[in-house]
Formats: sequence, C-alpha cells, structure tokens
Amino acid sequence: MTNDSEGKMGFKHPKIMGNFRGHALPGTFFFIIGLWWCTKSILKYICKKQKRTCYLGSKTLFYRLEILEGITIVGMALTGMAGEQFIPGGPHLMLYDYKQGHWNQLLGWHHFTMYFFFGLLGVADILCFTISSLPVSLTKLMLSNALFVEAFIFYNHTHGREMLDIFVHQLLVLVIFLTGLVAFLEFLVRNNVLLELLRSSLILLQGSWFFQLVKSRLKKLCSSEVGLLKNAEREQESEEEM
Repeated sequence: MTNDSEGKMGFKHPKIMGNFRGHALPGTFFFIIGLWWCTKSILKYICKKQKRTCYLGSKTLFYRLEILEGITIVGMALTGMAGEQFIPGGPHLMLYDYKQGHWNQLLGWHHFTMYFFFGLLGVADILCFTISSLPVSLTKLMLSNALFVEAFIFYNHTHGREMLDIFVHQLLVLVIFLTGLVAFLEFLVRNNVLLELLRSSLILLQGSWFFQLVKSRLKKLCSSEVGLLKNAEREQESEEEM
C-alpha cells in the first residue's frame, strides 16, 4: 500500500517542475526586466534634465546598455526555451506524439512560444542599436508584438483548469494586454517617460501574477499530497488492526 501511495505522489512531482518552469521562471525574468526598465527610464530622464553634469547622458553609453539588454533578453529567452523542452519530463522538441496519436505537452509549447517571441525582441534590440539604418522604435513594436502574442497564448492556456486557475489566468491576460497597448503607444509616441514607467510597472505586475499562480498551485499540491498521506496512514492502520 505504501508503494501505491508513493507511485501516486511520484506522478505529481513532474507537475511541480512544470509549474516552476512555466510560472516562477518567467515571473523572475519579468521582475528583473521590469526593475531594469524602471531604473533605465529614471536615469534617462535625469540625464536629459542635467546634460552638462551627468556623464550617463552620453548616447554611446545608453546604446551599449541597450545592446547589453538585448543580449540579456536573448539569454533569458534561450534559458526558458531550453527549460521548457529539455528538463526531465519536457517534450524534447516533439510537438506531436505519433505513437499515441495526440499533441505532446501543448501547455509547455505555449511557454516555449512566449519565450521565442521575447527572444525576437532581444534580437531586435541588438540589431537596432548596432545598425544605424534600422529605426530604434522597431524595438517597441517588437515588444508590443511579443506581449500581444503572450496575451493570446495565455487566453487559450486555461483548458481543463479549475475556476481559480482560470480566474487568475484571465487577470494575467488583462495585465499582459494592457502592457502591449502601452508598448504600442510608445511605438507611436517616442521618449515619453510616463509611458515608459507605466509599461515597466505593468511588467512588474505581470511578474507578481506569475508568482501568484505558483503560490496557488503549490498550496493545492501540498493539500492533495497531505490528503494522500493521511489516506495511506489510515489504510495502514486498518491493516494492522486486522
């Protein structure tokens, strides 16, 4: 009977890893990027007001920071894509299981697609600040595109979930869609510090909602595992009494 309960609990462990990969990792990434964008926007605003005394106001330094930011975003995207695919229990680049005749871990592929489009944002950052013929505003368009794709993915990410999970995902979709709208406004209206700070704040909010998803999942998982342990203990006690 103990082996049966361990098998049931062992079946749950891959889900913990999946939740961590799918929610804690992007939540961490969005927190880091959001904090950096807030800091960068404030620094740029201060340096524009104090051009004579602020060394950071040089365009060369900010261009280098933008290139470094692009490299960091590409690195984060590649880390997320590799984590979704190659950590034990992942699909390992197999989208369709022909032997069993069904799609292979579509929810993991959703996250993979999200990371891919943010990786394109990082590539656009690098290219726009190294090739002078490319408009810098292209980065805002790519950011808006990545966010709208993410909103569409998470809108269709709630199949077979409980009501609480669906509600939290819907709130997350709303935040992502608003962030995409703000990023598109930045594409139309350049160098607006209020829009930049609003976008950064929404990215931080998005990261916090990812962590809320992890928290709700872990609570549910812990309660179910405690229930399994109690059932196993009761069955063992009844067997000993007999």
